Amino acid sequence: MEMNVSKNDEQVVARKAGGLNPAVIIPILLVIGICIWLFVLGSPGNFKADPRLAGASVAFSDVEGKEMHPLGFLGMIYMGGVIVPLLVTFMITVIVFSFERYFVLSKASGAGNVDNFVVKVRSLLNSNKVDEALEECDRQQGSVGNVVKEGLTTYKALAHDTTLNKEQKMVALNKAIEEATTLEMPMLEKNMMILSTLGTVATLVALLGTVIGMIRAFFALGASGGTPDAAALSIGISEALINTALGIGTSAVAIILYNFFTSKIDGLTYKIDEIAMSIQQSFAEFH
Repeated sequence: MEMNVSKNDEQVVARKAGGLNPAVIIPILLVIGICIWLFVLGSPGNFKADPRLAGASVAFSDVEGKEMHPLGFLGMIYMGGVIVPLLVTFMITVIVFSFERYFVLSKASGAGNVDNFVVKVRSLLNSNKVDEALEECDRQQGSVGNVVKEGLTTYKALAHDTTLNKEQKMVALNKAIEEATTLEMPMLEKNMMILSTLGTVATLVALLGTVIGMIRAFFALGASGGTPDAAALSIGISEALINTALGIGTSAVAIILYNFFTSKIDGLTYKIDEIAMSIQQSFAEFH
């Protein structure tokens, strides 16, 4: 006898395709990051002419060739150099995929409180009210409800099956729940690797920007024949520190959000395991 242990094809495809496609979104975010660096951070309104920077090769120059000095924080970030667009892209990527994960996991949690749903279904199963439990799954409309519904559908099919013994039925029921859980997990975990990766890569790229800034600072010091060029030296050091700050900030946000969403996924997985155990216990007791 073939058990009803899988969703229809459209549901399976929808779960696997759930969420944003990184191959499409990340290049778009890179273009946005570059545009922010060029046209927002690098806007002429963020700078003013500073004669003290005349001749400093690392200073920002406007269309008239005047050396410019940043007026505020946005101009300072622009002076971080060519690594800044990457770090800005990283930060935007963390924000975009964090919102995406939040909405996907909120949808996966379903309608109402998951804890209350688990308690109610367990209570119905203890009373052998399988049909009422299925109705609760339809109302829940989340990942937990999907797994439970699949398990209960197989539960009903096995209850009327006369070709398998009880041990075989328990194995088939457990397999149905495991397969249903396997179908849900890709949707829950999709794009989590992006947050995890950026939590590490952002710091490394920032370190690269820091090194480039320090190289420029010491190059300016050496080019002056040992006499410190305060303007050029300060620009190189500020570039290094700006990259460090952006990278550490992005990495910290990515790690915090990754751990937050991981805890939510673990919570849903625990609820699935908890109610799956109740389904198996109920079947063993009543069948």
